[in-house]
Amino acid sequence: MIYDTIIVGAGFAGAVLAERLASQNNQRVLIIEKRRHTGGNCYDCYDEHGVLIHRYGPHLFHTSNRDVFQYLSQFTDWHHYEHSVLAYIDGQKVPVPFNLNTLAALFPTRLVQSLEAKLIDRYGYGAKVPILTLREQDDPELKFLADFIYDKMFVNYTAKQWGCKPEEISPEVTARVPVHISRDNRYFQDSYQALPKQGYSRLFDNMLAHPNISVLLNTDYKDVLAIDVDQQTISAFGTPFKGQLIYTGLVDELFGYRFGELPYRSLQFQFEHFNEDFFQDATTVNYPNNHDFTRITEFKRASGQKVQGTTTLKEFPQNYDPRDSAKNIPYYPIFTDQNAALFQQYQELSTSFSALTLVGRLAEYRYYDMDDIVERALQVFADKFA
Repeated sequence: MIYDTIIVGAGFAGAVLAERLASQNNQRVLIIEKRRHTGGNCYDCYDEHGVLIHRYGPHLFHTSNRDVFQYLSQFTDWHHYEHSVLAYIDGQKVPVPFNLNTLAALFPTRLVQSLEAKLIDRYGYGAKVPILTLREQDDPELKFLADFIYDKMFVNYTAKQWGCKPEEISPEVTARVPVHISRDNRYFQDSYQALPKQGYSRLFDNMLAHPNISVLLNTDYKDVLAIDVDQQTISAFGTPFKGQLIYTGLVDELFGYRFGELPYRSLQFQFEHFNEDFFQDATTVNYPNNHDFTRITEFKRASGQKVQGTTTLKEFPQNYDPRDSAKNIPYYPIFTDQNAALFQQYQELSTSFSALTLVGRLAEYRYYDMDDIVERALQVFADKFA
């Protein structure tokens, strides 16, 4: 078959663009995927106990973008789910993001009443206040609260997540989750919160079921494509390819690391099964301080699955190493000025190649939530291919 477009990567970025090009433009599309499955890091499957698990860590869909939700609803029914998270702080589990319920659980009644009154008076009920803003207050009690939240819930968690000492962490990084001046324990406040009723893998199967789409799994794109960026030529299966290439993988790898390697953080996962209905009191429990893992997720609490026993997942952050099979999955770009400048060199090089489009977390060296990358892929289609 002669293809109009070749896409490297079968995660959300690649799958959305393949579906749009096939269904809207009647293009013939080939997806090349290195793994043995589609879905990228959103891939889910049933473990040996029959529990539906997320193989690469929990993926909990949420969005306030109606167009994104309606687009995905073509390919799945939904199980409504609003995410809840607890954090293990000073010997007890309390709601996060930090809110008025968290405040009441951690401090004496008189202090709680005083702090609550000051927070509502200063910011208004329902406000979301960044930690840095709260730390700037000259009121001693509010400053005490801000320092407590910063020290107990952000600094050590972020140190584990990013592999550096607390004093090396920029406050702007550690303070991204605001304090909620409300009693809403939901982790997200988006209009649409749900999980695909039959799992993400089924969603991807449905998205890629168009007869114009071919998927080549368990294949490194370098084994079937020869890309010369300087000459702006592409060969596929040994013959010249004149169509478009959409690339969603590591941008530095695509260009042969000519400017150097972009750093990432990776994760090590530990799955455990228990012969009981439930293991913990919430879908996710964060352990920001005295543990070497960051969080434990229990999948049944999110999926609503009715099955005997339960499976949990512990996450251990680690350095990414493309040469180590235990550390060679890049999950999080590391945002520093130096890394941004390095990516910019790759970005500028890519713009000289008219047949090349970079889309996705790895290709654009930025963090996307699932709804963000679906929105991004739909926008790329509208801007460049519609």
